[in-house]
Amino acid sequence: MAGPGPLTGRTLLMSGGSRGIGLAIGVAAGRLGANVALLAKTGTPDPRLPGTVHTAAAEIEAAGGKALAVVGDVRDEADVQRAVDETVARFGGIDFCVNNASALAPLKTEELPLKRFDLMQQIQLRGTFLLTRTALPHLRRSTHAHILSLSPPVNLAPHWMGLHPAYTMAKYGMTLLTLGWAAELAEAGIGANTLWPRTLIATAAVKNLLGGDASMERARSPDIMADAAVALLQRPPRECTGQTFIDEDVLRAAGVTDFSRYGGGPDVALDLYVDA
Repeated sequence: MAGPGPLTGRTLLMSGGSRGIGLAIGVAAGRLGANVALLAKTGTPDPRLPGTVHTAAAEIEAAGGKALAVVGDVRDEADVQRAVDETVARFGGIDFCVNNASALAPLKTEELPLKRFDLMQQIQLRGTFLLTRTALPHLRRSTHAHILSLSPPVNLAPHWMGLHPAYTMAKYGMTLLTLGWAAELAEAGIGANTLWPRTLIATAAVKNLLGGDASMERARSPDIMADAAVALLQRPPRECTGQTFIDEDVLRAAGVTDFSRYGGGPDVALDLYVDA
């Protein structure tokens, strides 16, 4: 029987996670012994998307972790408070707050309905702020607290700024909040960083909104983001904070040199906001 993993006894609370990158992070953390609580809206199967918060929890437990599925909306104060309360009641505390939930509408200004604008700002900004703020009293009690937001480095190059300004603002807003927390919470010893993929990642969002099957063939597996995330969460939070990380760079620092197992082929596609 394997011994305890490097995240044994640690508890991760994440927004989203029913599928894609969030699910992969939950499974990777569970494999290393973590307790994983997921707050996600998908409580019943959606014909357009694979997985629910319940199937995700089952995958995490199958990987060796302990899981808690909470059906709720990261934008809703009562749902987020309930998720935090249930996580603490079940696992005794919170060590990691992972801001994964996000809405994607990569449209030009005149093409973007106001309803979609509001959704992106509410999930990316309000949701990230609300989950982190609600978890903070418990993060302060942890001896190894990390906030990790899945958002990009702030790249102000005009070709990115002009591509889809509303989505860009929502994602950069997550990054600015997280860098702000790194400064605000430095004395408390809470690490706060962002993580973004160098390449497209094979998720439903890429398939449905960023190029379909052609993009999926040039996209890497969500496992690369998961491996990078759990590597970051093992770093000392006082020393690892205030940075915008790229998945490949994190893994190179951990000694990984061969990325072929993550797929994407020889002509892997770069992700948004990443320059060659």
